[in-house]
Amino acid sequence: MSYTTTAGDLPAFLLVALLLVPAVGAAVVALMPAREDRRARVIATIFAAVTFLITLALPLTTVAAPGGFGWFAYSVGDGPPGITPWANVSVPWVPALGLEFHLGVDGISYPLIVLTGLLTVLCCAYTIKKVPQGGSGRGLAALLLVLEVGVLGTFLALDLILFFVMFEVVLLPMYAVIAGWGGPERRAAARKFVLYTLAGSVLLLLGVVTVVAEAGTGDLMVLTGADPLGRTTQTVAFTLLLLAFAVKAPLWPLHTWLPDAHTEAPTVGSVILAGVLLKMGTYGLIRVGIGVAPDAAESAGPVLGLFAVLAIIFGALICLRQHDLKRLIAYSSVGHMGFVLLGIATFTTTGIQAALIGNVAHGLITGLLFFLAGTIKDRAGTGSFNQLSGLRETAPRLAGLLGFAAVASLGLPGLAGFWGEAFAVVAAVQAGGPYWLTLAVLAAIGGALTAAYFLRLLRRLTHGPATPAMHQVRPAIATAEWFAWAPLILLTLAVGLAPVLVLANTSEPITGLLVGAP
Repeated sequence: MSYTTTAGDLPAFLLVALLLVPAVGAAVVALMPAREDRRARVIATIFAAVTFLITLALPLTTVAAPGGFGWFAYSVGDGPPGITPWANVSVPWVPALGLEFHLGVDGISYPLIVLTGLLTVLCCAYTIKKVPQGGSGRGLAALLLVLEVGVLGTFLALDLILFFVMFEVVLLPMYAVIAGWGGPERRAAARKFVLYTLAGSVLLLLGVVTVVAEAGTGDLMVLTGADPLGRTTQTVAFTLLLLAFAVKAPLWPLHTWLPDAHTEAPTVGSVILAGVLLKMGTYGLIRVGIGVAPDAAESAGPVLGLFAVLAIIFGALICLRQHDLKRLIAYSSVGHMGFVLLGIATFTTTGIQAALIGNVAHGLITGLLFFLAGTIKDRAGTGSFNQLSGLRETAPRLAGLLGFAAVASLGLPGLAGFWGEAFAVVAAVQAGGPYWLTLAVLAAIGGALTAAYFLRLLRRLTHGPATPAMHQVRPAIATAEWFAWAPLILLTLAVGLAPVLVLANTSEPITGLLVGAP
């Protein structure tokens, strides 16, 4: 094994446990008898909680080093570029093919690992209160744990083949969640989801094989910053990887599966899909796309910036035309991912930091929005704006929480959504030249349009006389709902006031990614 540690094998053990605990939990829950359905959901929540605690404990076991902050240590500048994780474990996986089961964590991946652990435990706990129609609660809880394995594995993987395998683990469980517990058109939405993501999977596999065949290794610690690929190979590999990750994120114009999937998915499915599954695409673009093909990534920057701005503008304009609550939130993700892509496209430390904090903020805020949207739709029996108004008259607390989530998502300063959008625009300005300045101005206009459609949402839902459907909305908020929503509210405030919670220790690993470029 190879790892950095202050306490023997403890960091390596915790990295493996992050995947093993939810996997064992999924098996235990799935094998429980049907008569113990509620107990199975409680047990799933316990396994998810243990996994989340491991994510919090992991930094406490690793080495503090000069140049790091607290737990982190990197090798950049005069040393070799690339990834120097503060905890990693590598053991032979398929020795005949030279494949390694290589896991690791650094400042880029750690915030997303914690976010995944948090959202999974909140969703599992939410199923204790309410199981959507379509199947057993224990089946849904088991699938949530399997999804956690795939997502955590993607964020932890430091081998390209392992990354691909973990990236694909989430495909069938997410399909099952949408098709089994979704809305009336769930099967069509699930088929669309799986067809798009399968196409992305083929492209990802081709990109991974291209890199491994040329470099002779899939180890990201070796590939990142070392520039082992020729310019032509980088261009081919980056194009394949970009398209694959653009489908998963999704990035405009490959986003058309997303609104249907979100609209039909059950509440917990939408939260996991928006909160962490979409981040696999943008994280992969940063970790793998830029990491193994920095020259090609930098050359593609202006084109990516243009597509990012188009996503921001078109996403906002589409949202202004929406009349369904969940569909509007789904399309808002297209615009938010546009800001993330804009930050990445600048190929600067500031821009990639904007993408990282934008990912985390979107996971927190949009997760909260989908929890609230699911509650409103379940209680009112509809998500149509034409049948919903006067929420503040019938359920003022729920209206207040929706207002908080909406202003956080539109980028109000002091809340988490502000930093990613602001940093992305600043990074575009700092990139210099009339082209990037134009993109920055257009992105800022897109931010204003974002505010417009969220304010329109609040006006339609919370103001005016209460409709008959809104009179059905119970004003009380259950304990399980507070348990699921409160952490997201508090973290939205905390990250908004102290972005260092996400950005601490990111500049060094980002430099390691960018140092391979000319």
